[in-house]
Amino acid sequence: MKSKQIANRSIDFVQKKAAKIAGFMFLFILTAVLVNSYVFSQLIVAGNALATSDNIMANTGLLRVGIGNELILSIAAILLALALYIILKPVNRNFALLGFSLKLTEAILSAVIALLNFVALQILNGDAASTVLPPEQLKTLVGSFLNMHDVLYAIPMVFLGLNLVVFSYLFLKSKYIPRLLAGFGIISYALVFLFALASILFPNLAVLLLAVPSILFELIIGLWLLLKGVNLSAINSEVVKTDN
Repeated sequence: MKSKQIANRSIDFVQKKAAKIAGFMFLFILTAVLVNSYVFSQLIVAGNALATSDNIMANTGLLRVGIGNELILSIAAILLALALYIILKPVNRNFALLGFSLKLTEAILSAVIALLNFVALQILNGDAASTVLPPEQLKTLVGSFLNMHDVLYAIPMVFLGLNLVVFSYLFLKSKYIPRLLAGFGIISYALVFLFALASILFPNLAVLLLAVPSILFELIIGLWLLLKGVNLSAINSEVVKTDN
């Protein structure tokens, strides 16, 4: 009996540490996303692929910062996925694993976009020069790709919406955080999923405002987990299924 209590305290300690990490990662990712939006807004000239290429060639350092930031975002997403899995595994292992898998997919897709941006930069720098296309056509082609940067992120955002709906549902069931906050997370990321899906299926109808609540949610839950952690004593005994 005593060894079981020690094991439970050890699990609680790991969950509380993971909650602090998750809170920090939520805030870090939110900050990095805003930095990423700023960087690419300075580089991309909407509707003018050639101007985008010229702009990037004049500011290659800024694009490198953006690419590095995207890679860091992918790593942070993996760390967040692991932290949330550790916190929510005792609630329902299968759903926690589903959320982890969806978050990992999101991180991989984001890293692929960063890789493609890096390849585009190498082409513009002449490190992977093409002898098939004239320089102006090549610049226009690369600029056209870079102008699709925000559109491409609709794919990982589909998985972002899904994984945080799953994680928020587990938070709701566990009562680790206020149920109102967990419910807000479910709604916020259901809207992110719908926004991403609409961006793919109906690009002219996509409404960016659908993604705004998720920004507020990440700020609130990040601060909550970092400062207050999780209320492990509040979990309903019928919900805890460690052998799921």
